[in-house]
Amino acid sequence: MDNELAALTASGATTLVSLMVTDSWTYARELLRRFVTRSDPGNSTITDLDAARARLLAPQATGHPREARETIEQWEAYLRHLLEARAVSRAELRELLTSLQRLQSAAARPGTVHNNINGGVQHGPVIQSGQITGLTIHAHHPDPPQN
Repeated sequence: MDNELAALTASGATTLVSLMVTDSWTYARELLRRFVTRSDPGNSTITDLDAARARLLAPQATGHPREARETIEQWEAYLRHLLEARAVSRAELRELLTSLQRLQSAAARPGTVHNNINGGVQHGPVIQSGQITGLTIHAHHPDPPQN
């Protein structure tokens, strides 16, 4: 494998593993799922990915660089295998890496949140979000006072 591909697989694996422990993981996982669907219709790769993430998040692995290093090596070998087997092209791997790096830089940027509530007195919780779907809120109304 040439130097460019070695650097590409190393960078891809490192970025992927670093995203495993961030809030952006759901998005990164979906990107990889779409990436490997053609070569792994049974989704065993995603199962392996979830297991790797669980190992990284396990209390005994937290803060241990060996676990992260081994996980990076595992996914670097996997990406290399995909390229060598011609299951994916260099361009496809570059595109995946670019998307993962965008997620990684977005996850690294701290955000500032400032909320204002206008329009009167609020007598209950206020929820502010970018998007909430499939949510049902049941209001609890206490019994009226009896005289």
